[in-house]
Amino acid sequence: MDWTFINALIRPELGGVLAVCWIVGYILKQTPRVPDWSIVYAVTVVGVLMACLLLGGSVESIIQGVLCGAVAVYGYQLIKQTAKGASGEGGHNERK
Repeated sequence: MDWTFINALIRPELGGVLAVCWIVGYILKQTPRVPDWSIVYAVTVVGVLMACLLLGGSVESIIQGVLCGAVAVYGYQLIKQTAKGASGEGGHNERK
């Protein structure tokens, strides 16, 4: 998939929202008391709230916020898993 496809889905004025979602996710990941499973929900809520503040309350704003949160989480995982694989930690799934 091409990143231009993703860029076409998320409105350009929400680039800052995407960056904030990424930063919030990173900070929460570094916080020991925050369980990993909850980070995606927190990032999504931040994305939706910020998109609604910038674009107004509408279904499109909610969708845009969810997309910003999802791309932030996906981007973080993409970098994390690539680094893990490059360092040899990623390993293959071994079946016994």
